[in-house]
Amino acid sequence: MHRAAYGVLGLDWSYGAFDVQDGELTEFVSEHREGWRGYSVTAPLKREAATLASERDAHVVALGVANTLVAIDGGWSAANTDVPGAMNALREVGVDRLSSVRILGAGATAASVALACQRLGAREIELRVRDTDRAATTARAVEKLGLSVSVVPLQLDVTETVDLLVSTVPGAALAGHEHAYTGTASAVFDVVYDPWPTTLMRSAQSDGRALVTGLDLLAHQAVLQVALMTGETVEPEVLVTAAMEALASR
Repeated sequence: MHRAAYGVLGLDWSYGAFDVQDGELTEFVSEHREGWRGYSVTAPLKREAATLASERDAHVVALGVANTLVAIDGGWSAANTDVPGAMNALREVGVDRLSSVRILGAGATAASVALACQRLGAREIELRVRDTDRAATTARAVEKLGLSVSVVPLQLDVTETVDLLVSTVPGAALAGHEHAYTGTASAVFDVVYDPWPTTLMRSAQSDGRALVTGLDLLAHQAVLQVALMTGETVEPEVLVTAAMEALASR
């Protein structure tokens, strides 16, 4: 996506992937600063990215989670483009006001989407997780946003309806229960995009739900990353097309 953006902007920039282990990000960016404008950061490094930065945007301050590092004088500026990216992706399909949200998973992305939902008016968040003990950090962060949070096992029967279902877990974790989740939500946001399309996406489409995909989120947050790193803007559709072509070539 970033390379597609650079092409549209006429920039002779490179964008590549690095395999950095948990706990090694600070050392990595200190050794790879010369010639680099910034980094996109994925799990499980998003909390470390927030910690190592000397400047943090409001979303990073609120959650302690960053997916973007931009080089500045004397250090790094951390941003969380997942939050506004999720908001923009939801608004694009007509979801601009929320009250109740069910989120599957409790990692850094779940926390970011929870904040996006809070900015769209959500007051109640249900976190459904495979391990309730491991959800404590995210649950505390979401509670600090002023949201009412409940943490329940992923396997628990789904009965209450919600405005939005968000899934940040692999499709295999839902195995056969997709319709139980999509059937009790007015809209569905599946952060996962590999394999494409996911079984949850198919279920949402079958149930006639408004749908935001993982590629939608990826594109909208990448647009903001590109702007932070280059000072220029591109249309998210350009990035979605590039991502679809990349998936089709696999």
